[in-house]
Amino acid sequence: MTTPTQVRLDFERTRRIGIGEAILSDAKTVDQLVAVLAQADAAGASMLMTRLRQDQFEALPDRWRERLDYESLSRTAFSGAPAEPRSNAEIVVVTGGTADVGVAREAVRTLAFHGFTATEIYDVGVAGLWRLQEQVPTIAAHKIVIAVAGMDAALPTVLGGLVSGLVIAVPSSVGYGVAEGGATAVRSLLSSCAPGLVVVNIDNGYGAACAAMRVLA
Repeated sequence: MTTPTQVRLDFERTRRIGIGEAILSDAKTVDQLVAVLAQADAAGASMLMTRLRQDQFEALPDRWRERLDYESLSRTAFSGAPAEPRSNAEIVVVTGGTADVGVAREAVRTLAFHGFTATEIYDVGVAGLWRLQEQVPTIAAHKIVIAVAGMDAALPTVLGGLVSGLVIAVPSSVGYGVAEGGATAVRSLLSSCAPGLVVVNIDNGYGAACAAMRVLA
């Protein structure tokens, strides 16, 4: 019995939408990840891998692991060369707390893979509002703000009333009890009164970065 092909990469996606395929890695076996890397290599294509756990990375054969630019905090890896950097930093990535930085770094690394630079401002949540107030002039200088926050996710709403740029909110899974792994944060953001606030899924730094790139295309 012939084993069906498990991996079929979409090499035409960049031509269609301007953003290449990314590989969501955490549910894949090591053999499937190797098949992905082999197909990309054979096609001479660079590849972004998201949600690549440390144990998955370490389980890859040496020849593949040594070729990856891997960051454990964001759980992202670059296979092949990223796009050439663009000249202007029009995106700022902001977090409510230090615990949100992993999600923020997923967004930053996704942007970097596609050639977009980003300013990073971390740990400026509303529990210490003075920290955010200090950074508002810098944040407001950017066309797009990606704001990552857990708990009640107040940060993106506050920013939506302070800056003129597009605010893309990323609810994070950080929080106790009724925070419910980010469910409270996403509901809070979807019911926000800040006009024009864009909300992506829980912990979806990759999706926020892709939304930003579509705006700037």
